[in-house]
Amino acid sequence: MKQIYQYPPLISGKLIKRYKRFLADIELETGEIITAHCPNTGPMIGVSDVGSLVQVSKSDNPKRKLAYTWEMIQIDNSWVGVNTSIPNKVINIALEKKLLPQLASEYTQVRKEVPYGKDKKSRIDFLLTGEDSQVPIYLEVKSVTLAQDNIALFPDTVTTRGQKHLRELMALLPDAKSVMLYFINRGDCHSFAPADNYDPTYGQLLRQAVVKGVKVLPLKFEITPQGISYLGEADLLEI
Repeated sequence: MKQIYQYPPLISGKLIKRYKRFLADIELETGEIITAHCPNTGPMIGVSDVGSLVQVSKSDNPKRKLAYTWEMIQIDNSWVGVNTSIPNKVINIALEKKLLPQLASEYTQVRKEVPYGKDKKSRIDFLLTGEDSQVPIYLEVKSVTLAQDNIALFPDTVTTRGQKHLRELMALLPDAKSVMLYFINRGDCHSFAPADNYDPTYGQLLRQAVVKGVKVLPLKFEITPQGISYLGEADLLEI
């Protein structure tokens, strides 16, 4: 187990409520009640239980409207990362340091947020390139927090944006390699599957993508208030 990302000093508290998607009221251990930014636009099914232990970070930036950011929540004694901006930071570090053996030998350069697609209006999370003779690798990252019976599931709601990403990754083949990386944002899951109950179209598209040659990487990470560690690849189920 290798720690890739280190959190700044975090502050403990309990979740009072999450509302208006981007706001969460939290009672700190001191008894102070604060409103934190919730950097997660999804429904957060199973990871927004009132009364659960949470961890928040605090910014010293005086221009911020909300100084606190909700980083993680404890579910069944396991921490789950809820800040959706963190997975891309972790994967960027892992790519730069070549910590992912599934990709390590296939690129020499990492670029972020590169326009792609027919209209160039979409942006791929990472574009990996190597020698002129090597085909480029387009890599999209999705944060996974939904779980059932230690199986990580994605998505937790209908995602037309996610469906579009799968279609665009398929359209890149065979002139490039396409990779869909599922960042399992909790350490208590050993397997991954599409969440057909929440978005059956996404599940169908993911299976179609696999048949066409899109590489699916469900990667496990342990989340703690100290940092994030890579646990390896999860089993891919029902594909």
